[in-house]
Amino acid sequence: MSAHTLRTAALAASLLLACAAGAASAAPARTSAAKPAGKTTAQDSAAMFSSERQTDHRDRDDLLSAGLGLDGLRAMVPPAFADAAHPTAAELRRRALWSNWRGIADLAPGGGYGELYGSVAPVPGREYSAFARLPGAKQPHRVLVQVPDGFDRDKRCIVVSASSGSRGIYGSIAVAGAWGLPKGCAVAYTDKGAGTDYFDLDAGLGVRADGTVGKPGDGELAFEPDAQARKAGGVAFKHAHSQDNPEADWGRHVRQAAQFALRALDRAFPDAAPFTWANTRVIAVGISNGGGAVLRAAELNDEPWLDAVVAGEPNVYVAGARPLYDYTTQAALLMPCALLHKPLGAMPVAPLTGDSAQSFCDFAAEHDLLGDAARTGDTAARAQAAYERMRGDGWSDEALRAGALSVNFDLWRAVAATYASAYGRYAPALGEGAGADQPWVRYVYSAATPAGPDAPPLARAASDGERATWWADASGIPPGAGVQLFGPPVAGATPRVDGMAGLRELWTGLPLRAGVDKAALRRAGERVRKGVEQTRAGAPRKGLPMMVVHGLDDGLIPPAFSSAPYVAVARKAGAQVSYWQIRNVQHFDAFLGLPALGARYLPLLPYVYAALDRVDAHLAGGAALPGDAVVETVPRAQGQGMKADNLAVPK
Repeated sequence: MSAHTLRTAALAASLLLACAAGAASAAPARTSAAKPAGKTTAQDSAAMFSSERQTDHRDRDDLLSAGLGLDGLRAMVPPAFADAAHPTAAELRRRALWSNWRGIADLAPGGGYGELYGSVAPVPGREYSAFARLPGAKQPHRVLVQVPDGFDRDKRCIVVSASSGSRGIYGSIAVAGAWGLPKGCAVAYTDKGAGTDYFDLDAGLGVRADGTVGKPGDGELAFEPDAQARKAGGVAFKHAHSQDNPEADWGRHVRQAAQFALRALDRAFPDAAPFTWANTRVIAVGISNGGGAVLRAAELNDEPWLDAVVAGEPNVYVAGARPLYDYTTQAALLMPCALLHKPLGAMPVAPLTGDSAQSFCDFAAEHDLLGDAARTGDTAARAQAAYERMRGDGWSDEALRAGALSVNFDLWRAVAATYASAYGRYAPALGEGAGADQPWVRYVYSAATPAGPDAPPLARAASDGERATWWADASGIPPGAGVQLFGPPVAGATPRVDGMAGLRELWTGLPLRAGVDKAALRRAGERVRKGVEQTRAGAPRKGLPMMVVHGLDDGLIPPAFSSAPYVAVARKAGAQVSYWQIRNVQHFDAFLGLPALGARYLPLLPYVYAALDRVDAHLAGGAALPGDAVVETVPRAQGQGMKADNLAVPK
């Protein structure tokens, strides 16, 4: 399997980013109508929303797959546009669904989707969408509600979700939509202030509510940098450049999406209105960043609105744990070297492209990141020191091996650069000395010329055709969909290492590059660390039913840094938490269509769907939540189809 093949698959994937035993007690039988009356109604929330739209999706254009079905979603070529430079809103929606299904789920034949778990059977219905804005935010976030024609008026249920990674508004279709729509629930989504509403700074063009390209003033845009930010060239994207630090508000984004769902249901079924927190059941579910978002929503206790939460592989930070920015920037510098430690065994992929792993070992040793002995040791000694340092800081062997995927696909750099800009509330990079809102490490995002044998790619202006695809095809964090990530110009042979070192400096406060202005580093580091602290999760509501599901081989968001410490905090607060830890599951289901990875790892989605089934039964009839479990899975042999015994989903 070539690195090129794996990298191609990665562009369609999401970027993304101690258990106590014993069965949980049974909940008293009740329905959501028993909730105390909340103060929010659809009418109360109207002022939050703008650019509202309603579209119908029936016959050959359904809610789940826009009529593509499983065969269409498996197609290697995306749905075409009749006019490549000017696609219609319907064409963009269909292509966005194709892209997001393929970026989240393993749809490959033999992988079990549609047979052992999940469904893409057509679900006709309506979509309601809008821009939502939090008080004080510079930019809106998208919200969308899918209301199936088979909505269960007796059950009156909403499944609310946030996109995985930094994906666009359909970034949880394979998580929440695939489970909730067939059960007759309305499904509400938010892009949580990230998403694929890229702004072309060269052309001065952004994205309208319907996904088409537009100019400022030509209808409301989903993301519109201010005049100063627009002086930079290239491409701006909302997660990095909104200057809102959207992660700090992920929970409020989720609740606004649920509020918009009440409003949409009032419009869809006026004879059954009003839909309120008191008479409508709300279950929140998400994976990765979306999982972190629904856990943040669980701490919003000023009114009784949320009935249960299911979080898969959540990116969540609690006091005393390591935040994403810390372990990501550490991995960016040390993991390429640590993976050379031979006792780790075979990696799922070759762990490095570009700069040699030895250059990372040399840099870490020369800058005293590995201890005194490594400074004079050979590469093997340095690799062992890097491995021992990471193990000592909480990384498991399983997480390190799966982390080879993030090294190979350059995810550590992509994630760290994006989050540094987001946490610091920085504008797109201009030239040196261009102002206080400039990032510490000046990464630039742009379309690029093709790379040649002796010529690296160069930034260039995007074409109309390229720009038109971003909303549907992008993952929300470049590189991908024709937008590349360019590091700052650095003299020497290891520019990628140097840029990553600059990102790490922001967390540690220790200069790792020559000529660093220590006072400026202190100011920039304080700014970024303040942004990180604003993302710290609080405790959920006492008694809230919750299930947390995490793969023990997750090499992007290891459970030791995220779900395990969160579960401890939630239990201390009195929440009802069931914690499933799944062996042989890493972070990216979408990679499992590659035969070597499919034979090594299992998907996470079956366990998320099963957890949703269990909380649904708990809310509907008082069934006990399951106890904690470490699920002993059995990877399938290469070339063999998935069987239920491989998954061993808890009964």
